[in-house]
Amino acid sequence: MQKNGFRDGAYFLCHVKNYLDIKRGQSGVYPITVSSNISLIYGNTNISFLSLVSSLFFQTFFLHRYASHNMFKMSPFWEKTFFFLTFIFQGSSFLHPAAYSVMHKRHHSHADTPKDPHSPVHLKNIISFNLATVVKYRKLVNEFMKGERTITDAPRWHRLESIAESLWTRVAFIFLYFLFYVFFATSTWQYLLFPLHITMGSMHGFIVNWFGHKTGYRNYDSMPDNSKNTLPVDFLMMGELYQNNHHRKPKELNFAVRWFELDFGYLATSVLKRLKKIY
Repeated sequence: MQKNGFRDGAYFLCHVKNYLDIKRGQSGVYPITVSSNISLIYGNTNISFLSLVSSLFFQTFFLHRYASHNMFKMSPFWEKTFFFLTFIFQGSSFLHPAAYSVMHKRHHSHADTPKDPHSPVHLKNIISFNLATVVKYRKLVNEFMKGERTITDAPRWHRLESIAESLWTRVAFIFLYFLFYVFFATSTWQYLLFPLHITMGSMHGFIVNWFGHKTGYRNYDSMPDNSKNTLPVDFLMMGELYQNNHHRKPKELNFAVRWFELDFGYLATSVLKRLKKIY
């Protein structure tokens, strides 16, 4: 019965999508032409890209630079606002700010030693690396949710945390992502972005923690860890891939050091400072 229910639901959504496509064509909302289909493909891809970039921004701005390193301050109102926006844009892959903060501080204190919670130096394959990261992170989340651990220098919002950590909330976000693709995807290949939307928070973390300590160049060879600057111009992770620079100067808001390096996360944060949303 459950399988039939899922199958019938999928058929229903497909019929609704087809019906809407036909009605739009009949009403002249958009002409069904090659050029319009190309525009839709680019438009839908851009929306998906914007969603992924927004998730990354709140991860580097709120979870990393604010919750973990306290690089700037903000009023209680704006802290709640950015907390909520982090929840919305990370969705099904929402990362608990306090747990993220504790785990990240451990990483800095024990970078690339056996005590590092996520080091590709000691966890040499991707599966064991991600499994160990998830297990240690979930342990911290459970400790916070049960009141077994407290923290004073990272944001907490108990009610929203309870909602965000609910399995039903994560499933609801996944269902919303699925509906978006059902109604707006114009090509089958666009569904390849669906898994990225489900896991974007943890995916961002994996890319930074794995490649940022495995591949790239070093500006500071004296650092005892294996941190690297993966990209000369970090267009991919908003400056997060300047790990060697960041480990050398963990309190520096701008992760870029050399003339050709560019930290997009720093630029975005600077705009918020100019707008007096943070200080």
